[in-house]
Amino acid sequence: MEEQQATQSAEVEAKVITLCGSTRFEGEFAEVNQRLTLAGCVVISLGMFSLPDLPGYDWTADSSNLKARLGAVHFRKIRMADEVYIVDPGGYVGESTRREIAYAESLGKPVRYLSRERLARTGDGPQE
Repeated sequence: MEEQQATQSAEVEAKVITLCGSTRFEGEFAEVNQRLTLAGCVVISLGMFSLPDLPGYDWTADSSNLKARLGAVHFRKIRMADEVYIVDPGGYVGESTRREIAYAESLGKPVRYLSRERLARTGDGPQE
């Protein structure tokens, strides 16, 4: 009975965090995901880190607008989150991530940055 109550309490209190950032940082995404999960958060990450090799599909033409649909899915993940966490080693934030940050902020979602947390912890943040 106590275990069930503890599980229900953890589910109610678990913060949902969506990770955003460049797909080039797959290793950092895994590290952040693990750290936040161990801290009791529900982590929503990228669905893929590279476009799949689909037989007969021409990504340069993208006639089905798959890239835009994948982007819309990620915006939905941002809407589902209590908070957005930017995976930005060295402070790198690309165009897509900037759009995601602006969208999260427009929804009033708190936005945290890996680089700023590293800087606060160790002094190992973005270099100027």
